[in-house]
Amino acid sequence: MVDLRAAGRAPWLGAGLGTALVVALSGALVPVRDNVTPASPALLLVLTVVVAGVVGGAASAVVTAVVAATAFNLVFVVPYWTLKVNAGEDWVALGVFLAVALVIGVLVAEQAERRRAAEAREADLRVLYEQMQAIAAERARLLEEAGRVSVLERVDEQRAALLRSVSHDLRTPLSAIRAVAEDLRDGPAYDDATRAELLATVCEEAERLDRIVANLLSMSRIEAGAFQPSRQAVDLAELVADRSRRLRALFRQARLQVDLPADLPLVDGDYSQLDQVVTNLLENAARYAPPGSTVRVTARPVGEGAVDGGVELRVADEGIGVPEWERARVFEPFRRGEGSASSGVGLAICKAVVDAHGGRISVHRTPGGGATFVVQLPAGG
Repeated sequence: MVDLRAAGRAPWLGAGLGTALVVALSGALVPVRDNVTPASPALLLVLTVVVAGVVGGAASAVVTAVVAATAFNLVFVVPYWTLKVNAGEDWVALGVFLAVALVIGVLVAEQAERRRAAEAREADLRVLYEQMQAIAAERARLLEEAGRVSVLERVDEQRAALLRSVSHDLRTPLSAIRAVAEDLRDGPAYDDATRAELLATVCEEAERLDRIVANLLSMSRIEAGAFQPSRQAVDLAELVADRSRRLRALFRQARLQVDLPADLPLVDGDYSQLDQVVTNLLENAARYAPPGSTVRVTARPVGEGAVDGGVELRVADEGIGVPEWERARVFEPFRRGEGSASSGVGLAICKAVVDAHGGRISVHRTPGGGATFVVQLPAGG
């Protein structure tokens, strides 16, 4: 099959090729011209016109048709080797040959031209498709690059927030511990009551440091995907009572009220992780509780039954509360409430722990004002 895209439209080449084929074919048929009818060489000469039309277009076909008609007259019409035609029927045959050659040559040339144009369009479309594919691939690469840049920006933002949190949260208790230690070392001799009070302050600040470090370590494990609970049956009432007792010093200006039923079902969970949830919720409530207000901790069985359903824990304060539009974002890492100086990871850790236990955590408005955090956990077996 002729590759029309490679051949293109070359009139002079087509005419030359057609003429050469006419000469060659006529020479080859001279020895047998007396043994065949004029129709046979006429058909073969028409093929040379077709070849010329395919290669060079309509102009080449016309030129080759004239050359072929001349050759047909010279070689195959008596008298030979002269343009003279004696018989009227030979004039008719010559005219018919020329007309047929011209029509077929022009039609074939036009068809070849259309085919060349179609192949050119196909090639252009293929190039355009490849360019579109390349553009799509580049776009996908740029989107991926933009995604990586966005992730890196978020990581940088979180790193900056973490550094700010660490620098503030660690400096405050460390400053208090250093001040008390220097007082005890260089100050006057204190009586036993004052010394005990100062040491209690050191212990409280040390525990605060321990909670901050525990939260930061937990957040790093959460982000690394290595935060999995080690489940056991947990007495939530006992855990809350123990945490309330340990954190009582946080509620100097507010009153902590704990109301838990004695028959509260056991919870299926990780004791240390749930301890961290209760600690962070109590610390958050103490941070926002106004002087003289009450922080209430309650729990109750929920679901189909006391054992099969689960347990709901509520920690309610009477502070500024959480606006409705902010409630879905309050559990995001490094998200600080209004006027807060905390690290912004405590509530995020609460949500990660509760989610890992198959529970739910949410925040609602406390009747009369404030925020109520509600934690639902599955009951133990």
